[in-house]
Amino acid sequence: MGRAWVQLMRRLGYSRYVAQGGDWGAFVVDQMGLQAPEGLLAIHTNMPATVPADVDKALLAGAPPPSGLSPEEKRAYQQLERTFKQVEYAKYMAARPQTLYGIADSPIGLAAWLLDHNDADGQPAEAVVSALSRTTSATGELTREEILDNITLYWLTNTGVSASRLYWEYKGGFFNAKGVKIPVALTVFPGEQYEAPRSWAERAYPNLIYYNRVDKGGHFAAWEQPDIFAAELRAGFRPVRTPERLGNAR
Repeated sequence: MGRAWVQLMRRLGYSRYVAQGGDWGAFVVDQMGLQAPEGLLAIHTNMPATVPADVDKALLAGAPPPSGLSPEEKRAYQQLERTFKQVEYAKYMAARPQTLYGIADSPIGLAAWLLDHNDADGQPAEAVVSALSRTTSATGELTREEILDNITLYWLTNTGVSASRLYWEYKGGFFNAKGVKIPVALTVFPGEQYEAPRSWAERAYPNLIYYNRVDKGGHFAAWEQPDIFAAELRAGFRPVRTPERLGNAR
């Protein structure tokens, strides 16, 4: 997918560009960062892969956190520990995506499946559940219609099952540091699966050009808080927005 995104930018005529990702998009931009194609100036992520190897090993083994973690790092460990206990749907899609035909036959089944996604605020995702009783929002929070639009998009395109194949086909790690060396901007949203400590971020992304914590928003940040999200992208990519680096980027 990362290679396909690069090819798309080339075909569209962009010689300089940036990439952003959250959720599965975060894995894609990390892979683009590893590939470091010519023209990619920087990436921004709101679900970063910053977990050190010893911490990742302890999490996967269900062991206590390694000694020497700061209070902020211990909190991140606890958040990740909780997240790994709440992703049964992901484990099922990774093991048996073909058997989810029920969500292709029933819009109610599809809606139930899509609503049962966790974030750091609980299971299912608090921002999504709270939106079901909200018809309007003056401050950008999700509304009932936006949730229904999302479900309808999956239903009309019949992609509820095929979307799950990513979980089956992906064999890499999730939150573990990958070794990305290109410039990286990172925004920590409080409702994300875990709140990445700056200490981990600086080790995982040695060319970290931006790190910021915002006061609201969660796993579906671009959907939940579009104004905050857009402002973070502008701020995060500002260090690479120089005339000589932008070239013909648009």
